[in-house]
Amino acid sequence: MKPRDLGDLAFRNLREALLRNSLTTLGIAVGVASLVAMLSLGVGLQQLAAKRLSQSGLFDSVFVTPRMNLRGMGRAAMPPPSDKEPRLLDEDALQEISRLPNVVEVFPQVRFFTEVRYDGKPFATMVAGLPESSKSSGSFDGMQGSFFSSVGAYETILQSEFAKELNPQTSSLLGKELVLRYAERQSLPQIPADSSASSSPNSESLPGGFSVIPKEMRLRIVGVVDTEPAAGFGGYGNGRLLIPLQVAMTLRAAQVNDLRDIVRGTSSKPTFASLTVRAKSPSYVEALEASIKNMGFGAFSLLDASKSLRIFFSVFDLLLGIFGSLALAVATLGIINTLVMAILERRREIGVLKALGAADRDVKQLFFVEAGVMGFVGGILGAFLGWLIGRALTFGTNLYLHRQNLPGVDISSVPWWLVLGAIAFAIFVSLAAGLYPASRAARLNPVEALRYE
Repeated sequence: MKPRDLGDLAFRNLREALLRNSLTTLGIAVGVASLVAMLSLGVGLQQLAAKRLSQSGLFDSVFVTPRMNLRGMGRAAMPPPSDKEPRLLDEDALQEISRLPNVVEVFPQVRFFTEVRYDGKPFATMVAGLPESSKSSGSFDGMQGSFFSSVGAYETILQSEFAKELNPQTSSLLGKELVLRYAERQSLPQIPADSSASSSPNSESLPGGFSVIPKEMRLRIVGVVDTEPAAGFGGYGNGRLLIPLQVAMTLRAAQVNDLRDIVRGTSSKPTFASLTVRAKSPSYVEALEASIKNMGFGAFSLLDASKSLRIFFSVFDLLLGIFGSLALAVATLGIINTLVMAILERRREIGVLKALGAADRDVKQLFFVEAGVMGFVGGILGAFLGWLIGRALTFGTNLYLHRQNLPGVDISSVPWWLVLGAIAFAIFVSLAAGLYPASRAARLNPVEALRYE
């Protein structure tokens, strides 16, 4: 039988039982829609998590510390051994690391405990320096006010809980000024070994330490953020008062690692507790991490966490796909029922076709074409319905988040591969469902079929 004649005959048979075939096709569409909706939810949540983590600078970052710092953190935190001698994490190291290939930026962690005065009242808090790149991290979406006007602006962004301590009406804080009190670190000259203050006669000189001078500066409040941004080694956790990183570095505020510098005899040359190194993309992180370790520093990244996250979402997508396929299994039974009924109603037609010379293969192909058409149409309709369901879920979620004064998110995504895969899967399921009815129709005896009333 010619393909054109086969197609014309199949479409004619579908039109003759339009209602039954339409209901069967609708069952396929519902099954495909449930599958697409669930998978789109998994894909959307995965993209949302990847986007937020990528914007935060965690997956494309390497966190650098002095190697000896990690020895007190347990074996799990210790980096692999290196032939290079441990080095100080100072300004020279920062400049050297910034010259490595595929490095976008390098910035230190500047964080210190201090006191602020607002409306004549003192408040203890933690100050953290914020790099300019944090503006695009997503942590400041939906914040009150705005980000820093420049990298050197004497401005501050308050964490919402701390802002409520200053004034429960946090919006009224915008534009106001507060006084930041901090301890400025000033290095002292080294003490000669023959000095009476010397307690180590074998050394040529002793570290002179540093002095602490109280300082004040005024900051204008430009924003209030609900969440604490997380980036860098240890993040900005507990950083309730955020200032531009460049301003924080010029303050030369005394930090915890200053005492460590005195013990090591490096107090005359300030060092950093840690550095955050951002690569051009996550694909460069592993090589960059190895290069930094070879320079004599401790380095680690969150690639292992990202691998675990991908495994989690892969299992999550698999489970959603299995549950979504249950509706397609019900639709498969509907296809089998429809085609088996078609065999009973068209036994004389099948007998005539065989009497006119149609082979068993031609009869099978006829039923396969009918099943394939229902699967194709149901797949297209189901993909569209699944997209609508995903949009409805996103709309409902954003409506709820809006009522909670939270920014909206896109929790559903239907990429092109999901649409094509859903249509192909619907066709495959339909052809598999039509296998038994087609084989049964091909085995009909033409003589008995022509007798059938």
